[in-house]
Formats: sequence, structure tokens, C-alpha cells
Amino acid sequence: MASIVVLDDVSDAGTLVKRILDRKGHQVTAFTEEEDAIRHVAKGTTDLAILDMKLKRLTGVEVLAEMKKHAPDIKIIMLTGYPTLETAREALKLGANEYCVKPIDKEELESKVLEVLESNS
Repeated sequence: MASIVVLDDVSDAGTLVKRILDRKGHQVTAFTEEEDAIRHVAKGTTDLAILDMKLKRLTGVEVLAEMKKHAPDIKIIMLTGYPTLETAREALKLGANEYCVKPIDKEELESKVLEVLESNS
């Protein structure tokens, strides 16, 4: 299956996403630090990154932009507990493939991950 990075400043949230996707057979690495997640993606072995919008030092959109510099083909799903049209537009404009609202719905997450991984965009 896919190699997935999850970045959320709340470790329980990252662990939850990791558990859901591990069960689907994906190889998931969860991070709470932006720099660690970016370094991991820079190694070039990540298919998908799931990024929280609100992080410790950077925004999810800033991390998305950094990851795209290192891995232009990486797929991105943004997570937010504070959905606005503006943040959705900004994330999609910068290359996010999908958007999920917290609290995370297991079925929605699984279907969006599958959809994004199967898309060629």
C-alpha cells in the first residue's frame, strides 16, 4: 500500500489517523514537529502527507509548500478543526488534493485517502 506521513501538533490526533490507516495496510509515520515531517518527505519515499492546518511553528499550508519543494508529486490531504473557504482555497491552490474536517470521520478519511492515492492529478 502507500507510504503516508501524518503531521499534527496533537500527538493523539496523529496517532488516531495512523491507527485508522495502518489497519488499511498503509505504512504510516506520525509526526508532531514540522521539521521532522518535512525531512522525512525530503527523503522521497512518501506517497501522501496528511497535514493539520494549525501547527506549532508553521501553518499546514506552509508545510505543504515546503513538502512540494522536496517532493513535487506528493499527494496532500489537509485536516482542520476550523474550516473556512479561504483556507480550503489556499490549500488547494498550493497543491493539496483534498480537505478533511476534524473531528475525523473514519470512513471519510479512508475514502478520501483511497480517492487521492488513486487520482493522477
